Amino acid sequence: MTTRVWDYLPEYRQERADLLRAVETVFGSGQLILGNSVHGFESEFAAYLGAAHCVGVDNGTNAVTLGLEALGIGPGDEVITVSNTAAPTVLAIDNAGAVPVFVDVREDDFLMDTDLVAAAITPRTKALLPVHLYGQCVDMAPLQRLAAEHGLLVLEDCAQAHGARHHGRLAGTMGDAAAFSFYPTKVLGAYGDGGAVVTDDPHIDKRLRQLRYYGMDQVYYVVETPGHNCRLDEVQAEILRTKLPRLDSYITRRQAVARRYQEELGDLADSHGLILPSVADGNEHVYYVYVVRHPRRDEIIERLKQYGILLNISYPWPVHTMRGFAKLRYAEGSLPVTERLAKEIFSLPMYPSLSQDLQDKVISALREVLTDL
Repeated sequence: MTTRVWDYLPEYRQERADLLRAVETVFGSGQLILGNSVHGFESEFAAYLGAAHCVGVDNGTNAVTLGLEALGIGPGDEVITVSNTAAPTVLAIDNAGAVPVFVDVREDDFLMDTDLVAAAITPRTKALLPVHLYGQCVDMAPLQRLAAEHGLLVLEDCAQAHGARHHGRLAGTMGDAAAFSFYPTKVLGAYGDGGAVVTDDPHIDKRLRQLRYYGMDQVYYVVETPGHNCRLDEVQAEILRTKLPRLDSYITRRQAVARRYQEELGDLADSHGLILPSVADGNEHVYYVYVVRHPRRDEIIERLKQYGILLNISYPWPVHTMRGFAKLRYAEGSLPVTERLAKEIFSLPMYPSLSQDLQDKVISALREVLTDL
């Protein structure tokens, strides 16, 4: 039996009746676009976060793009972010017409090194885009201070951090707006694509609702500003409504898997060079992925295939090194920590319904491989 980093089928078997009921609810509703399911989910997700507004969109990439556009970010504006992220974060900045500016990350927790942000600010800087990576939050206090000092806006990328907390505050509630993805693998995942932008600002909320619907006034169907077709699907919204009350239990189970890895693999750090995840001060980690490090990463991954274990790397290529972003002109070595981590990081299986037997299989195989290196 092949063991993968993520598998939705065990969850589907457990929740099948509720999921199919959600689909039937939409199909029997008489409204398939921007109906009660989208509006209901928007209200319920905003309430979960304690935010004033939530606008559902079609995917997490467009959540970042529309979030930036709603904040008034456009051509020529610079947005400071990280290269140690999924490429869609940076693609979204490019889609908005803005220019990504990268700072390096911290080696222990892989998060934006906020000490480097001030030096990256120029007269063209308009926004900061911290990525709450792998399931825990960037240190937001320094970014909030810099934003206030320089008149900048803050858009949180929360695609991997549903339910994560930073000094008690939920990811998505510490900036001017926040973008979420509900891609199936996420901590709160749909059964297809989906995303949302949350904000406390009613003007940003109004702008987002226009932007996701062609830029139109939805009553009179008049384009007020050039926009997009980026609506959250009714079926996915109703599935998310079904899963949202379970979000905290999903997180609890992810944390239990993480504790087990820590308990069973922790001794390998000193003896065999395996570095386990570090939780930053004040953070509650929700473990979207469980990322470890080893200098012989590629060899370990190959040898684990012999045990039927297929692992993942998030992410093997920093965005600034990709051919598609050569126009940004970042030389090799310009982000040394990011580049070093990309050669060492890999993810162990992590999802709420990961069985103890599969955990045992991964732990045992990894111990054998490391001992035999």
